[in-house]
Amino acid sequence: MPSRGAENIRRAEQQQKAYDLQWRGAIEGALRWTVYGAIACAAGHFYWPLFRRQTWALKGFITSSASVTGLIVGADNYLVPYEQDVRRVENSIRRQARNDLARQGKIATEGEIRGWREAREKEDARGDAGST
Repeated sequence: MPSRGAENIRRAEQQQKAYDLQWRGAIEGALRWTVYGAIACAAGHFYWPLFRRQTWALKGFITSSASVTGLIVGADNYLVPYEQDVRRVENSIRRQARNDLARQGKIATEGEIRGWREAREKEDARGDAGST
């Protein structure tokens, strides 16, 4: 049975890239939405007398709530397209493996697909090494 080392390395790389994308999106979203919350509080303070009488704590809560919302939305805006791309590529590779294994008369179990993928990666590595 093929080893899971290459699969574990690939998944670790995908997880790290997803983490980096989430981090970047979260920071951008939090900064953007903090500005939106601060502008909304400033506008409310200057144009709405009832809001002007509210405490700084409530205004800070509104601004920080906007920041947290932006953090979540920003991270999600970066992560969801990345996950869709990874899923699309993974499904394409699995489809190719199932078709190739079916042509060979094999049943496409998880182990067979993993072995097919490792064999393909070795062939690609040999092809890349031979071309340089």
